[in-house]
Amino acid sequence: MTSIEDAIKGEDWYGRDLDGVEYTGVVFDDVDMTELRSSGATFTECVFRKVRFNVSEHTDSAFVNCRFESCNFFDATFRRCKLTGSSFHACEFALLTVEGGNWSFAGLSRAELRGTTFEGVRLREADLSEARCQEARFEGCDLSAALLEGADLSAASIAGSDLTGVDPSGVVLRGTVIDERQAVVLAEALGMVVVPLP
Repeated sequence: MTSIEDAIKGEDWYGRDLDGVEYTGVVFDDVDMTELRSSGATFTECVFRKVRFNVSEHTDSAFVNCRFESCNFFDATFRRCKLTGSSFHACEFALLTVEGGNWSFAGLSRAELRGTTFEGVRLREADLSEARCQEARFEGCDLSAALLEGADLSAASIAGSDLTGVDPSGVVLRGTVIDERQAVVLAEALGMVVVPLP
């Protein structure tokens, strides 16, 4: 099903199943998508404004170059989804879980990501500047060339993630869990010379 609507406002989509639907350039305004399930759905250049994604589940769906404004993702789950080029502004992400998928070039600047989980997600060149990621999990992710200036990763876990091209100098890494390979990458990024033990 392909939508030809320009705007969907104030509708109740609670618990709805979206299987293989396609929306392009649609504005979703104040729509309740609580406990909604999407599978193979495609949203291209859509705007989501004050949309409630609480406890929703999305599998193999795409949200490409979309804009999310003041949305709530409480306990939402994204599995193998594509969110390349999408941006998030003043959204809530408590208990968000992301498993696999591609979030490259996503705009998450200043996002409140405390306690969220990203596992095996491609976040190449994503903007996480000034994001609050305390106690979050970014494990096995591709964070290469991600923008992390001013981000707070205190007590977070980034073990197994690719940190190539990441500048750690302006990142809060107090108590952050990393692996040995990452320790070398971060040390070299800070201008240190790592030598093997005799």
